[in-house]
Amino acid sequence: MNAEVKIVAGRASREIAEKIARATHRELSEVTIRNFSDGELWVKFEENVRGVDLYVVQSTNAPSDNLMELLLLIDAAKRASARRITAVIPYFGYARQDRKDQPRVAITAKLVANLIAHAGANRVITMDMHTPQLQGFFDIPVDHLYASTVSVDAVRAELPGQVTVAAPDVGGVKNARLYAKMLGEDVDLVVVDKRRPKHNDAVVMNVIGEVEGRNFVIVDDLIDTGTTFVKCAEALRSRGAQRIVGVCTHPVFSGKAMETIASADAVEKLFVADTIPLATSHSKIEVISVAGLFAEAIMRTHENQSISSLFERMQA
Repeated sequence: MNAEVKIVAGRASREIAEKIARATHRELSEVTIRNFSDGELWVKFEENVRGVDLYVVQSTNAPSDNLMELLLLIDAAKRASARRITAVIPYFGYARQDRKDQPRVAITAKLVANLIAHAGANRVITMDMHTPQLQGFFDIPVDHLYASTVSVDAVRAELPGQVTVAAPDVGGVKNARLYAKMLGEDVDLVVVDKRRPKHNDAVVMNVIGEVEGRNFVIVDDLIDTGTTFVKCAEALRSRGAQRIVGVCTHPVFSGKAMETIASADAVEKLFVADTIPLATSHSKIEVISVAGLFAEAIMRTHENQSISSLFERMQA
């Protein structure tokens, strides 16, 4: 493709977008985003994007203005005659609302996928969706990257000896199993079975697997309130686990999540990706950048090359 590459950022993802741009040896394109006094959003590209291969970087975490910004940026680019528009969504919010699990609820993940496509996006690049099958919600191509490509090295450095991988719930077993295979064929898997009586509240029920005397890494795609993660660590510690570290891609960290994790004696360290900027920091939490992975995906997409090597994982 001979079109010029340009990268633009929404306000929710400015930090990671700057890293992505630097990794591609470019500057972010100028865009103005404003809120009117009533809160209404307004966007404008400050440079020509006609005929360019445009990459709009914006996570769709709360507040909902972040999603609206992404949609408006895509629409503005389409009306400015960009040749191809790719929505680069480090964190795809609303992914947990992916099914009708009770009467009279919205399947919001599908709605958001439709909005992005109808706004004018030609392609989506995202990372560690809550469930990989969400790719099927989109009527446009989706490239699904995995943070484990880079975070697994940090885990090896922190826990250089034998390690066991823990899934904090039954839904995370597949992801944890794949992560265990990346760490080594002889790495065991433990599952913490829980029930959730209401949203953002978890109760540990059972720990399935050998725990006594082992070092653990708890693997999850996102941490919201921190309750599930901390209760998982405490359950492992109460059953004789030694060192416990965690790794998650999306640090949603709502409410008092940071304080909950920081005060948890069972948790030694938590590695998180920079898909969502952290409002505060703590010595127990280490940020690993996945900007280089997105940058490589962008350049390969622009050059119509395969990016399968960026998200290939050992089959379970």
